[in-house]
Amino acid sequence: MDIEILSRAQFAFTIAFHFLFPPLTIGLGLNLVVMSGLWMKTRNPIYHNMGRFWTKVFGLIFAIGVATGIVMEFQFGTNWATYSRFVGDVFGSPLAIEGIYAFFLESGFLAILLFGWDKVGPRLHFFSTCMVALGAHFSAIWILVANSWMQTPAGFHLAKKIKLTADGVQHPYSAELAEGTFKIKEVPLPEDYILQQSDLDSIRAVITDFWAMVFNPSSMDRLVHTILACWLAGTFLVISISAYYLLKKRHIPFAKASMRIGLTLAAITTVLQFWSADSTARGVAENQPVKLAAIEGLADSTTEAPLGIIGMVSWERDDDGNIIGINESALKVPALLSILVSGDFLHPFKASEVEVKGLNDLPSDEFILARHPDATPAEIKKIRPDYWPNVPVVFQTYHIMIACGVALFAIAWLGLALWKTGRLWVVDSKFTRLYLIACIFSVFLPQLASQAGWFTAEMGRQPWIVYEILKTSEALSKAVRAEQVLFSLILFTLIYLLLFLVFAYTLNTKIKHGPSDDVSGAQLPEKWRSIAILEKERHDNSE
Repeated sequence: MDIEILSRAQFAFTIAFHFLFPPLTIGLGLNLVVMSGLWMKTRNPIYHNMGRFWTKVFGLIFAIGVATGIVMEFQFGTNWATYSRFVGDVFGSPLAIEGIYAFFLESGFLAILLFGWDKVGPRLHFFSTCMVALGAHFSAIWILVANSWMQTPAGFHLAKKIKLTADGVQHPYSAELAEGTFKIKEVPLPEDYILQQSDLDSIRAVITDFWAMVFNPSSMDRLVHTILACWLAGTFLVISISAYYLLKKRHIPFAKASMRIGLTLAAITTVLQFWSADSTARGVAENQPVKLAAIEGLADSTTEAPLGIIGMVSWERDDDGNIIGINESALKVPALLSILVSGDFLHPFKASEVEVKGLNDLPSDEFILARHPDATPAEIKKIRPDYWPNVPVVFQTYHIMIACGVALFAIAWLGLALWKTGRLWVVDSKFTRLYLIACIFSVFLPQLASQAGWFTAEMGRQPWIVYEILKTSEALSKAVRAEQVLFSLILFTLIYLLLFLVFAYTLNTKIKHGPSDDVSGAQLPEKWRSIAILEKERHDNSE
């Protein structure tokens, strides 16, 4: 098999499995802060029980997330060594910050969060909860900064190594010169320089403006969008387990309180996510028009561009099997894509006149000619599909993400309505039981949406690993063979399968055991007991 396909498959598999867990810790971190805050405000023992139960779940997820995340760091050096050398100055900075500051902030206070219930007071424990949640969010920030730079690189220049002799004469980095007669120097290249595969041993990306790199054109949109998705993942885990307890008629006070918190956070977050999705999509339209055309299956540039709802996209090929275009069959809303791209919702007729570029015009002729100077118009047309992502796959993954988002919105707001009307707690009602069953399985929807969104973002960037600078095929390690990657992929699959079974078994055990049903507060450590509980105990003892 092709080593590029195998290396991409291995990285996709390992990161997709790892990405099951960080969203849960980020989302659960938010829920734990809310639960702990309610305990601090009300001193109601039910919130203490909730905190202890969900902290155990958080600890389990955190442990598996750490174990599966280490592998990705090594892959940069094994499978993607050329990429690592080329972007090491840029990519290494946010990853180092994430490891040194964010991870240690989260893991350091996690010890107090997990084991400090009987050893520290509620204020310090609440502070630790906040720091763990902050560390999880802080970690996501720097990971997303690094990834967003790959999507929309900024704040850097390309620098080429040369050999400079004592008399000031410059020689190529690959030139054979007597040792000791030269020194190596890096020379900045023009902004419009086009990287060639032969340059990869002597050219790398160098940071010129750290904050421009951090706040690259897509980083803030993608950060907000991803964090909100993580909130939904953790919140719907809370909703799912609470719905299970309600159906089983176990731990009812706990389940009701958890359900109220989960539904409230879910309803707010789903609304914010729609706003974030709109902003993110307009950023894609501006910075990565090829990706936008791919996720909408748009072949021709047009005004009043329609928005696809559901359908199929396939490649159109010539007699030799070469891709020459796409065929699409989809249910669409006329002009809605142009309106969304414009962002002018108050003047829809004017907004519908905005032109959205299609794949047949992307990338531009100028872009292709800069990389293929001698190409004729006919050759440009043949070359253009080489710069398209896998449109049939990207179209589907994007619309799967949208469908999951709509379903989560419906579940959250329907649950809110049932709660406010009192029907949510009437478990013997057939409709309520069906809704609670849907809530149990809803835990998979944020995960599916996150995975589909990640595949859309990463596959939609292809064939680039650093957008319009470095191709994925050029970023591979030169020393790794296809059979080595295949063997490690099989090994990772077996190990991760074992890890998942351990995780599922342990989580199922914790769910079946459930939280404490004590609502009197008698089992609380003395530091955690309210004045009312202490006075009641003194009164009972005096009698």
